[in-house]
Amino acid sequence: MTTTTDPTTPTATSIHDVLPAWPEQLRFPGQTAAHPGPVDMTMMYVMHHAFRRDLTAFAAAATATPAGARTTWRALAARWDAFAAALHHHQSGEDAGLWPLLLDRTDDEGRETLEAMEAEHAEIDPILQACAAGFARLSTHADDDARSALAIRLTAAKSSLGRHLEHEETLAIAIVQEVMTNEEWQELEEVHFRSGLRPAQVLALVPWAMHQVPAPLRRTVFGRSGRPHHLMWLLTRRRFEQRERVAFAYVDRP
Repeated sequence: MTTTTDPTTPTATSIHDVLPAWPEQLRFPGQTAAHPGPVDMTMMYVMHHAFRRDLTAFAAAATATPAGARTTWRALAARWDAFAAALHHHQSGEDAGLWPLLLDRTDDEGRETLEAMEAEHAEIDPILQACAAGFARLSTHADDDARSALAIRLTAAKSSLGRHLEHEETLAIAIVQEVMTNEEWQELEEVHFRSGLRPAQVLALVPWAMHQVPAPLRRTVFGRSGRPHHLMWLLTRRRFEQRERVAFAYVDRP
């Protein structure tokens, strides 16, 4: 007996035919991992790239910039304030929204990872405060000792934050992909990461976040984040890059 198949009836040939398609996870320079899953982690990885990029540049600037280059140190101090504000906002969103949500949904091993995330934030904060004090000192005094101390502290900050981002990308984001939907992630981003930002802050964050992002990745990011962010970048990037040249005048930039 021959069985015929109704051509209008869909047939599943693999598990991928019955599960929703997962977004492609992007990989930026320096990124440790990009776990597959339903949650689009694009903006998280954009921020991680910016944090790594900045601390690398600040560490180089502290070594290369003469202690007496007052204009440059003032520009660096202002640039540090912008970096620190972005990092604080990002980590506060994780502490207030992301880690508590994940703690409620994971097992003992996952809780150990998430508690480590919070502890690492607490470890990073004093280092960042010491760096801020160093930039403030050098913006008003030609102090070689302060410059040497700042270079050491920035190297420590780069190492400490680098370990944290690696830990987050390899373990914590894996938990996100296991226990959250993309809709839940979008709601969390809106409440804990985007809320409270004034329009002027968003205008400042867009060129900062996209600085030195390779062009193919930048196009993909704007394809996901939307045309308004692309327009903001077009309007603000040249002014941002001018300020970068002043702040990092003594650093060889790519």
